Amino acid sequence: MNTITNIHYTDETLIQPTNPITINLIGAGGTGSQVVTALARMNHALNELDHAGFDVRLWDDDIVTQANLGRQLFAECELDLHKSIVLINRVNRFFGTNWKAETTRFNEHNLENNQDKAKAIITISCVDSVVSRFEIAGILKNEICSRHSHNKPTYWMDFGNSQHTGQVVLATVGDLEQPTSKKYHPIGDLPFVTEEFGELLKQSEDTDDTPSCSLAEALEKQDLFINGTLAQMGCSLLWNLLRNGMTDTRGFFLNLKTFHSQPIKL
Repeated sequence: MNTITNIHYTDETLIQPTNPITINLIGAGGTGSQVVTALARMNHALNELDHAGFDVRLWDDDIVTQANLGRQLFAECELDLHKSIVLINRVNRFFGTNWKAETTRFNEHNLENNQDKAKAIITISCVDSVVSRFEIAGILKNEICSRHSHNKPTYWMDFGNSQHTGQVVLATVGDLEQPTSKKYHPIGDLPFVTEEFGELLKQSEDTDDTPSCSLAEALEKQDLFINGTLAQMGCSLLWNLLRNGMTDTRGFFLNLKTFHSQPIKL
């Protein structure tokens, strides 16, 4: 029996944009510090392919501590500095970009006086807290009503992990218009991680949010390579979305202990 493959066609504003694609990257820790570097590499590659690339704003109110060295991409000379500023300055110097850093949390309170900062075309969250994910979901839902704006929110990619496992979930902000197709079944509405896995997220919430005092203690919570592996695989999904103009996969589950990855098909 022949079955028609479900496909999501990339929103046309991302394929050949006049201006760089705006991205809010939320979280500059274990995963976020790796994702911002991957985005910089991707931006350079897109520019070489005559694409406008990215304009990234990195959000994090945390500072670099001794426990961050080794597992996260920070050096000893960067201790006590804001993670977002350290990473953005590094990327800007290395790649010649003009990306921005925010030293506050991405939430309604900090966006009260400047709602335009919430209006990125792509939102990427690399946060530890389930509460933060629901806050992001609420902000993005509110932005659906203002889709006439230039930087209308279009996609949300969420990264999450425990010690040895993790997942990346790609969602659309609202129902994106899809072209007609005789070969595929286009799907324009990809659910938020908070909608599809909301109850699972709440059940898996780690109530121990005490900062680690050393790398050894931090590794008891998150293994050395789980963040980097998630970052590379997740950014590969975004890269394919832009390069191929379509995807039949909207994320994946990863178990680094068993070296098993399970795609989330449309």
